[in-house]
Amino acid sequence: MSNRTLRVNELVQREISDILRKRYQSEAVAITITEVRVAPDLRDARVFVSIVGSDEVAEAKLAWLRQKAPEIRDEVARHIVLKYLPKFEYVLDRSASRGARILQVLDEIEHPRPKPSPEE
Repeated sequence: MSNRTLRVNELVQREISDILRKRYQSEAVAITITEVRVAPDLRDARVFVSIVGSDEVAEAKLAWLRQKAPEIRDEVARHIVLKYLPKFEYVLDRSASRGARILQVLDEIEHPRPKPSPEE
């Protein structure tokens, strides 16, 4: 990946995060943009989002985000000047929940729960 692509990724991530924070404050409070991967030709981009809450809440917030995608893209176009502004595809990033589960399992291995005695 080129240095330019990395800079575009970070810039788009920052702009989308700012737009969500400023324009959609109440709806986007549980949404975090974790990563953006823009294609080298700048035509497409995958926007990875982490959403706090249950699976149902995450799916509802992701559906809302996909519905708002054209508005968010238009707002990004006002702030970033590129030859082509990528079309955003929003993808749920489950790495945070997987990482938390791994830490929980490691903690259980390190500090096992005492087994109940047969008398109890």
